[in-house]
Amino acid sequence: MKILEDKILQCGKVLPGHVLKVDNFLNHQIDVALLKEMANELYKEYEGAGVNKILTVEASGIAIATMVADRFNCPMVFAKKNKTSNVAGDVYSVPVHSYTHNRDYNIIVSKSYLNEGDVVLIIDDFLANGCALRGLINLVEQAGAKVAGCGIAIEKGFQEGGSALRKDGYKVCSLAIVENMTDSSLTFRK
Repeated sequence: MKILEDKILQCGKVLPGHVLKVDNFLNHQIDVALLKEMANELYKEYEGAGVNKILTVEASGIAIATMVADRFNCPMVFAKKNKTSNVAGDVYSVPVHSYTHNRDYNIIVSKSYLNEGDVVLIIDDFLANGCALRGLINLVEQAGAKVAGCGIAIEKGFQEGGSALRKDGYKVCSLAIVENMTDSSLTFRK
């Protein structure tokens, strides 16, 4: 998606350790017009898949997942990284390693919000090693629901997450795929 690639080049910052900082438009301060365009692209990609629920993990995926849910006119559910007192009853749960924070979380979703027969589109801001997406897929499978696919804002194509998920048969639509990233530059997959 050219508009997203241009925004990354204009406003993103490459930090040491293959970190792409896009918090000024994607996951701290939000460029709402850009997110609407991204949601439209993901809707076009999955509109015939019977999606009735959008799933993401807190916190950075929530903004784009909400916009996508609006396009599908369906609920958006986000997996919490910690069980809190307002999550009552039974939950689906799976451990997930965060590349960004270099720590493990036990992500959870109330069993009230994912159901057998749901067709779930998983949305996230980044795809690197695929740990978060695999965890979300696991939650969907625990519920007896179906994964329609995964919609990603930015994929780090030089890491194995996207390739491995596609090899396992999951449809992954990434709006921008970074092919190569150094401390001073990045290039996109064409």
